[in-house]
Parts: sequence; C-alpha cells; structure tokens
Amino acid sequence: MPEVTARGVRFHVQTMDPVGHAPAADLRDGAGPGRRAAQGPPVVVFVHGLVIDNLSSFYYTLAGPVAAAGARSVLYDLRGHGRTERPSAGYGAAEAVRDLFAVLDALGHRGPVHLVANSWGGVVALNAALARPSRVAGLVLIEAYGPSERPGAWIEDLLNTLGRSALLLEHERVAERYRALGWRRGARMAATADALINGTSLLDDLAVAEPVGPAALASVACPVLAVYGQHSDVMDAGRLLLRTVPGCTLHVMAGYAHTVLREGTAELLEVLLPWLAHHAGTRVPVAGGAR
Repeated sequence: MPEVTARGVRFHVQTMDPVGHAPAADLRDGAGPGRRAAQGPPVVVFVHGLVIDNLSSFYYTLAGPVAAAGARSVLYDLRGHGRTERPSAGYGAAEAVRDLFAVLDALGHRGPVHLVANSWGGVVALNAALARPSRVAGLVLIEAYGPSERPGAWIEDLLNTLGRSALLLEHERVAERYRALGWRRGARMAATADALINGTSLLDDLAVAEPVGPAALASVACPVLAVYGQHSDVMDAGRLLLRTVPGCTLHVMAGYAHTVLREGTAELLEVLLPWLAHHAGTRVPVAGGAR
C-alpha cells in the first residue's frame, strides 16, 4: 500500500510483511481491532528525521531485518518529506504525533505498536508514547532529539543548522546546480529541503517546540532502548533518558557521532533485534545474522 490519506494529507507508506503472514490489507478485512492484534504479527513503525531524510533511511537499513525476524515493518514519509504531500503548515511535534496515529488508523493498526525513531523522529515517538500510552508498546530511540532539562537550548543547534541551510538552498540554487551536474537524486533531495525550509512553517513550528523534560520522561510507561553515538552532539539526551525513564536501556556506540543509523547499521541491528525479540516477541536472531 504505497499511499494513504490521513488528516487530509496524502502520506507515502511502505509495509514489509514477515514471511508466512498474510498482508496487512488481508488482516483488516472482516476482523475487529482486537482480533487483528491477536492474529497478526507485532507491528514495528519507523519514524525518520527532518528535511534531508525520508523512509528510505530505514528501508535500506533496519526494516528488512526486522521483518525477517517476524514483525510487520511499517514505514512512512513524514508530512512534507519524501513522497508525502507537502502542506504549508503543521510541522510541530504535536501535529506529527496526530499524523502518526492517523496513518496507523488508515492502515488498520489500532493496537499497540513499537516505534523505532531516528533523530527528530525521536521527538515524535516520545511525544506519541506520552500522548497515547495504550498504543505504544515500546520505543527504540536512535540519536533522538527531544529529552532535555533546558527549555529552549535543546533545539538551538538544530535551528541554527536549518537556518544556514535555508540561506544556502535559496541563494546558491543547490538543486539547480545538482541538476546541471546530472545528479538527479541530489537535486530532488535539495529541492525537497528547499521547499520544506523556505516554503512551509517548519522553522517557526520548531522554534516553539518544547523539550520532553524529566517529569514527563519519568511517566513513560513502555520499555525504551536508547542508542547514541559516543561522539554524538545529543548524547546528553541519552544520559537523561537513562536517568529518568524507568524502563530505559542505553547503548553507546563507540566511535560514532550522529550518523549511527547509516554508518553503524550492523552494530545497531545486533542491539535492536534481541531487544525486539524480548519485548515484541519477534524471533531471536542467530548470532552474526544481523550482518
């Protein structure tokens, strides 16, 4: 099912079904939510990061192995990203949480799911677990933004980076240059980034975003796996998760910074798959199989 409409927005969606299970569409027909949850495999939903990102960052890294372990992997492009429609507004965390559950409802997944989130996707996943705890069975937060004890300061670096990118994309005509060089994929990514940063309310919405503070983190009821690079600029968020979330496990990947999803996929899978086996009931991977 490559596309669903949720909250008036067309979302690009991809689903990977585990071997031996009927496709998700077949499970929706003639069965109520409780019966679907009982019959179907665990559902793992992947939430990607901001601007220069889309569902492909998970499609080519974690989603396939997770489906092979027995889960139904659900991937979608966030509002304005990838192949999803790009409205002019609605890019804050609360709107992203509403989008997430609306997409899941449109797909027929109304039971608890596990969320695997990278970077800004962690803000979405954490807020989703706080807003609808009955629908989030577990969180895997990879280099996640969001947790912070300091309102305002937590998102300053991200906004500064996006602000510089906005000027570069607008005045240097990056997409046109890539297109002239024949790099079509780069041109598409630059054009999408330009449209998001300079043509929507994204920066304004981020500027008023609130961090998830210690009190809220202490109320997270589901198990959490937090994975951060040793040299990450958001490592403090990982430490805060470990201190405050009752069911949190922190894994620090030595030698990595913010790019652990892309550069440390094998090690990430070696941590993720056993965690899902324990908490979601997927198959325990054979040693070395993640590679």
